[in-house]
Amino acid sequence: MRKFGKVAVLLGGHSDEREISLKSGAAVLAALQAQGIDAHGFDPRDKPLHDLEVFDRVFISLHGRFGEDGCIQGALELLHIPYTGSGVMASAIGMDKWRTKLLWHEMGVVTPDFALVTARSDFAAIEQQLGLPLFVKPANEGSSIGITKVKDAGGLKAAYEIAAAADPLVIAEKFVGGGEYTVGIIGDAMQGLEALPIICIIPKNEFYDYEAKYLRNDTEYLCPSGLSAEKEKIIKQEALIAFSAIGCKGWGRVDFLMDEEGNHYFLEINTSPGMTDHSLVPMAAKAAGISFEQLVVRILELADVG
Repeated sequence: MRKFGKVAVLLGGHSDEREISLKSGAAVLAALQAQGIDAHGFDPRDKPLHDLEVFDRVFISLHGRFGEDGCIQGALELLHIPYTGSGVMASAIGMDKWRTKLLWHEMGVVTPDFALVTARSDFAAIEQQLGLPLFVKPANEGSSIGITKVKDAGGLKAAYEIAAAADPLVIAEKFVGGGEYTVGIIGDAMQGLEALPIICIIPKNEFYDYEAKYLRNDTEYLCPSGLSAEKEKIIKQEALIAFSAIGCKGWGRVDFLMDEEGNHYFLEINTSPGMTDHSLVPMAAKAAGISFEQLVVRILELADVG
């Protein structure tokens, strides 16, 4: 483990996902230290970034703005410090749900129908275009922050205002109601990308919101997912395409939905997934025979600059 040198685990940060990041970072830090790695927690909210110059590499456990949107990645490149996960461009695009969808659409990756919403939008026309129910989301937030499920006609405007309070870029998205799933991915172009076993998510809430993700203990996670072996193989292959289309590497997660007819739609990408006791990538890795400790070391091995 000496090859890693002195490792900083970035956690906390400035975003609305700070509390989840603190939990993720603490889990990663403990796993690295348990394996004899000289790892140290580093909260960029409390310390200047130039203090990172004494570290040999960085494990990014930040979520949300300034952590997975390309900002910290750019700073680390300027410092010439290898870091985990995707680079500046892929992180920035992956954080932006609207631009991810635009890119996927051009690449032939199927995603639910969507519309950009502004204060001047014809809300009734968008409701008619996408149908009800529909989801309204801030384009640059994670952990389901600012998301509303609009079920009644005339509800889009209020949902837009909630989302716009979190981010000025807001999208409305067609409802797809056949189930929520995710695919964890690890690797890079040199070592090859690997799709982990698919997880089916069954929330007891209306949808897989912040509470269902982090606070409730009754959310069900099925792995095996219940999909046929053939369907799972197809979706994994397409998830790798969706991941690579954004330019992602190292590790991440691609979420998708199923409709009632068994068609799948890729939803969004996460370039710095959670690593808490409720998190999905560690669950999928465990199903693949990879322990949490092995997972964090493998991710750290893939750290580079840019």
